[in-house]
Amino acid sequence: MVLTLASACASAPARPLKRIDAPLSVPGFSIERDTFAFRNDIAAKHPDRDDLYAHYCFVLARGARQFFQFARFDPTAPRLDHPGYVERVRRVVARSAWKPALPADDRVVIPGYANLREFSRAEEAAVKEGLGGRLWTWLHWTNWRVGLPVSRAHQAHVLAEIERELAAGRLVQLLVTNWPIPELNHTVIAFVARPNGTATELTVWDPNEPEGPGTITFDDSRGFWATRVYETRPGAIRVFRMYYSALL
Repeated sequence: MVLTLASACASAPARPLKRIDAPLSVPGFSIERDTFAFRNDIAAKHPDRDDLYAHYCFVLARGARQFFQFARFDPTAPRLDHPGYVERVRRVVARSAWKPALPADDRVVIPGYANLREFSRAEEAAVKEGLGGRLWTWLHWTNWRVGLPVSRAHQAHVLAEIERELAAGRLVQLLVTNWPIPELNHTVIAFVARPNGTATELTVWDPNEPEGPGTITFDDSRGFWATRVYETRPGAIRVFRMYYSALL
């Protein structure tokens, strides 16, 4: 914890990054296939409703990674009943998101559907039940990072880690915040990094906006910037990686 705090608050001067000269992306990943059909809602935006699937953003982002890494869909296999699909989803998400992707033969088979989008649209109740609760994602000990000041050097290091993970073909889950503005304490998945002049644009999937991608930008002069993040005004944000080790 002390080491993490020290790295998050590091005050070393920022050094210009070595820019990527071509886009980096995760092979095979598609928003249209590999994400959930239903959204995470925010209860405060819908005070008149008590039937919302609200404040599950950490669960959904982590779950999308787990399905991409540990599940395989077989649309030709016979479909299961509700309890059968709940059990399959639980098996997928029982494996820690930071573990390496499984080979096809070792993955949990989801029968009767071609991909996660199709499966979660048709079997929404079973998928939500299998994904489980949200409490422990709220209480995860690294969430306190949203209140920390961070240096530009630290954020440049985070970008370098994101690029390294994407180059290795791995999705990157990010904790994004503009606290103390009570607007953005959220998680997204980066799946593309693209050079744009002196900046780097990250294309992200947002559990609050499942139909299309968002954009987070990094440049040396201002760090990370919410260019297009769900209902967040464009502006400076802080970015941290999530669920990439047993501790972090």
